[in-house]
Amino acid sequence: MSLMPAFAAGQVVEEIVARVNSQIITLSEFQRSKDQLKDDAKQQDPNNADKLFSDREKHILRDLIDQQLLLEKGKDLGITGDTDLIKRLDQMRKDMKLETMEELEKAATAQGISYEDFKQNMRNQIVTQKVIGEEVGSHLSITTEEQQKFYDEHKSEMEQPESIKLSEILIVPEKPADKPAAASPAENNGSQATDDGAKQAAEAAALAAAEAKANEVLKQIRSGASFEDVARKNSAGPSAAQGGDLGVFKRGTLAKELEERTFAMKAGEITDVIRAKQGYIILKVTDHQIAGIPPMKQVEPRIQDALYMEKLQPALRAYLTKLREEAYIDIKEGYTDSGASPNQTKPIETNAAKETEAKNLKKKKKKVLGVL
Repeated sequence: MSLMPAFAAGQVVEEIVARVNSQIITLSEFQRSKDQLKDDAKQQDPNNADKLFSDREKHILRDLIDQQLLLEKGKDLGITGDTDLIKRLDQMRKDMKLETMEELEKAATAQGISYEDFKQNMRNQIVTQKVIGEEVGSHLSITTEEQQKFYDEHKSEMEQPESIKLSEILIVPEKPADKPAAASPAENNGSQATDDGAKQAAEAAALAAAEAKANEVLKQIRSGASFEDVARKNSAGPSAAQGGDLGVFKRGTLAKELEERTFAMKAGEITDVIRAKQGYIILKVTDHQIAGIPPMKQVEPRIQDALYMEKLQPALRAYLTKLREEAYIDIKEGYTDSGASPNQTKPIETNAAKETEAKNLKKKKKKVLGVL
């Protein structure tokens, strides 16, 4: 059966690589996916990019057909992805520190990206993820025995060095205001010692005030105030907006004095006020991981995620094979669907199918590639 619709002589159309029910996959879509795969391979492993691309190139058409089948299933299930799309775009706007969605659109356009295509690609990702979750993921089960087996077989991979997670409140002394210079060199020389003494006194006073504030802040925390809330309100450190979160530190990465103090603490404990170069700090150990293999309960979420992904891939492939067997798929000669099933049915071309295909081709509004 011909993959090209019967247009009048001289009419310009784009080449069709495959039909999936009433939808089509065009050569430009195929080429775009190929180019994206090359870019991804370069970013993932620049030294082995050619091999990575070569290993995955044979699955380009399979993946495009997979997506089309999942999108059609999404329509059947009434999944539009509209609400999630709005949320994701708004989060992207916030991450980019833009005021309005119009600014996000302008930013995309400025980079040479079609905003409508960008939104459609994101919507397609949302729909396919939801279909996979509902139709495949929700039917997977992970037993306690499987988790225990995975833990026993991967213990060596879970071994970790001792580390702590810290949060900080930094109190910085205020800088004394600079006084105007004296009117003449003679006056300057005569008042230099006085000015230096006054400056030192002001610095000492500012340091004392900072220490007093740090002690007051510590008192609030010891009385039950949230460390994170107090950090947001009082800390002068760059981590204040994150509630003082400094991240994770392995043993040997902190200054000796701080390491000796903090690594001796348990999760949830808070230091006294500590004199630092910038002023005064209060540290909280939010987590303390002991060196060695963590107990299974501690890594249970990681184990469940790993087992889920192990089970998802073959289950998803089986599901997509089933969708292929229920669909009408036709591939142009020279292209291969590496996910094809021997039980697939070849489509029978009808006038209605031709009309639907022509409409879909027109909707895609892709670049002209040839003349029939």
